[in-house]
Amino acid sequence: MASAAGSSNVMLAIHEKKTTPTDLYRPLRLYIASAYSEREAAAADDDLSAVRDLRAAVEQPSLPDPSSLEQRRDALLAYARALALVEPRFPISPDRAHVHSLTFTWHDAFKGNKKCALASIHLEKAAVLFNLGAVYSQIALAADRSTDVGIRTACGAFQSAAGAFAWLRESGVAAKVVAAGATTVDVTPECAGMLEKLMLAQAQECFFEKVIAGGKPPALCSKVARQVGIFYEEAYAALSAPPLSQHFDKTWVSHVQLKAAQFYADACYRYSLDLHEKEEIAEEIARLKIGMSALADAKKAAKGVAAQLLDSVNKLESNMKTNLERAMKENDRVYLMRVPAAGSLGALPAASLVKPTSLAEVLDASKERLFSSLVPDGSMKALSKYTEMVDNIIRTQAEKLQQASEITRVRLKEMDLPDSILSLEGSITLPVDLKEDVEAVQISGGPAGLESELQQLRDLRRVNQELLVQTEELLQKEANEDAQFRTQFGSRWTRPQSSTLTKNIQDRLNLFAANLKKAADSDSLIERGVKESYPLMSILDKRPIESALPSISRPIMSLDGNEDAIVGALKQSLRQLEFLGAQRAGLEDMLKEMKRKDDILPKLMAGVGSHDDLFKKEIAKYDSICAEIADNIVAQEQLLLQIQAQNEQFATVFNLEDYKAARERCYKQIAAAVAKYREIKKNINEGLNFYVTLQEAIGKIKQQCSDFIMTRNIQCREMIEDVQRKLAGFNFSSSSHSSMQRNASVPPDQSSPSPPPHAQAPYAAPPGVDSRPGYSQPEPRPAYSQPYPPSYGAPPQQPPYGAPPPGQYQQPPHQLAPGHDYSQPAYPGWRGPYYNAHQPQPQATTIGLNE
Repeated sequence: MASAAGSSNVMLAIHEKKTTPTDLYRPLRLYIASAYSEREAAAADDDLSAVRDLRAAVEQPSLPDPSSLEQRRDALLAYARALALVEPRFPISPDRAHVHSLTFTWHDAFKGNKKCALASIHLEKAAVLFNLGAVYSQIALAADRSTDVGIRTACGAFQSAAGAFAWLRESGVAAKVVAAGATTVDVTPECAGMLEKLMLAQAQECFFEKVIAGGKPPALCSKVARQVGIFYEEAYAALSAPPLSQHFDKTWVSHVQLKAAQFYADACYRYSLDLHEKEEIAEEIARLKIGMSALADAKKAAKGVAAQLLDSVNKLESNMKTNLERAMKENDRVYLMRVPAAGSLGALPAASLVKPTSLAEVLDASKERLFSSLVPDGSMKALSKYTEMVDNIIRTQAEKLQQASEITRVRLKEMDLPDSILSLEGSITLPVDLKEDVEAVQISGGPAGLESELQQLRDLRRVNQELLVQTEELLQKEANEDAQFRTQFGSRWTRPQSSTLTKNIQDRLNLFAANLKKAADSDSLIERGVKESYPLMSILDKRPIESALPSISRPIMSLDGNEDAIVGALKQSLRQLEFLGAQRAGLEDMLKEMKRKDDILPKLMAGVGSHDDLFKKEIAKYDSICAEIADNIVAQEQLLLQIQAQNEQFATVFNLEDYKAARERCYKQIAAAVAKYREIKKNINEGLNFYVTLQEAIGKIKQQCSDFIMTRNIQCREMIEDVQRKLAGFNFSSSSHSSMQRNASVPPDQSSPSPPPHAQAPYAAPPGVDSRPGYSQPEPRPAYSQPYPPSYGAPPQQPPYGAPPPGQYQQPPHQLAPGHDYSQPAYPGWRGPYYNAHQPQPQATTIGLNE
């Protein structure tokens, strides 16, 4: 036993049980060789060595420093998990001598001169669990409770210690040790229960120290203190009864007794502070007297307790005495209340803030691999047979549960429940598929958003028309300039006419113009369709869409006023049906959980009795759940019959057939509106795609025209220079030369060809305004390093892009892809208003300006 004071209160820790060294390696190896084979024994050599090392670590005494205590805790946990794997594989018990020469010896933790030596693995497990609880208590005692971290550590460790002692008692290990033969008192169920309460008392005491340090209200402090006292009282009661009454040192018992009285008195003291604030002086006096009396009695019996504990008790007693004197004076002078008798007062309220920490997770050995191959063939076959029996039960019951749930679903759908009840209450819903269709329509803008898309069609059509006009104007301007030069120079102007070179591209522009006209007609059809169909589609703009559905209405005239009773009874039956469904789900989960926990391998390997008897006993665990499933199915069938009768009455009173017909008509209207919206939306999208594609095609043609015009301008300059040189060769006189210059001069607007219109806006927009719609692409700019031709009189230079000499013209580099047809019908691949199946389509031709 050890004690220490982390703050103002003294607490106790438990010493570990001591043991004598035991060799596990040799006896276990001999058993494996005899029960299995020498090969299996050799294969298990590493596992045997590991168990031997774990036992040797437990045999070593622990050191008091915190890090050593934590290592000790981990060593005990590892050995406890190993024992969980040893137990089902090695029959170590006094009545079955399968493992020879293996005896465990452990001394009593409270009376070291007493010891127990048994060939029982249960004694070994009990001793390890006891020592685990003792180490947890030592970790708690070593924590500095004057800090927040220390007090949390101490509280958690005390609860883990309580969990270890609770596991020792609840798992039956302590009882099995007692049944195996004479043993020491410290590992009996009674001692384990007492130590569990003691550890909980000290964990709760840590909470009390925390609430006091935090300045919590007196009422809360009183509840926490009272629970500390209750735990100490339970521990003291166990210490006062056999077999513990003559086993523990008197000073230790006195410590527990005085602690119980101290915290009962402290609860009275804190409670009286709250009473004083409420001016309940009479009960305050009574509570203080009761607490002081309990302290006085405990101090008389306290022998040999720590001086610090006595100081704490005396200080509490002094505070209570001071408050009692004050309260009595106030009562005598002011309140004049009658002090109630102690027996008339109720029990002080308590608040438990602690509980034993479960060690199931840290003691779980399912992930350990020790001796995993050591399972007898007979046991494995028997386990497989039993598992098959359990699987058959679970499969059969699961099918019954699923069938019952499916019957419920079908029957309710036939009765239109619970939809009709929801409709009566205003909670109307669409079928899932139709609801998703409507949501998709509303997300895309709905019928109200079609006007903006129609405007996009108009804008794109206008942009294409303007772009087409601009392209035609470019060609016409170049043709006019060529005609002027041809008239001026006559037969000396030898280059081909513009109309000859641009015939194919002009034909293509004509096709584009025709397609635009057809597209305009199609747009008109779409706009007319939107206008005509809007009354049908407008229902899709309702939000929520359920507001468009009809609802069940109450009868205009009630004959007997029992409508509410009919609806209430039907709703109650539906709730009962829902409860049965939830119960079925829970029963199925219970079956699966029971199977998961159903591990009979240790019993099979123990070899007690026949397998059939064991199977019969174990499989009976599932009978209660199977009976519950059968009762659930019968109750559901009866309830469905009741619901059917109630629903027929409900349908008659509320004219349900007319409601269903109106609802189906509304469903069909919504579905038709969705179909019409999708049809129009598809037509609009195809129109938008057509205009975007056409805009790109016209843009490319326009760029090709710009390249053509630039090349023609270069040719024009070179031809003018050539004509001027020839004229100069016939007349060398300055006067004739001047006359020649005057006759051959070119008007200013024609002598210097205009730069190619690469930089102009693509849609004839006003300066500074971008007329492209949001979905159009910017027109690509040609990568000319010198966009304008050099001035007249400059030395001849190589024309851009390898322009041909005068009189010849080759197709410029900006061409449409070979074989690409930009004279397509209005909307490519469309079979809607834009398409005329009987109209011949233009042939695809490759544009070439030099043809």
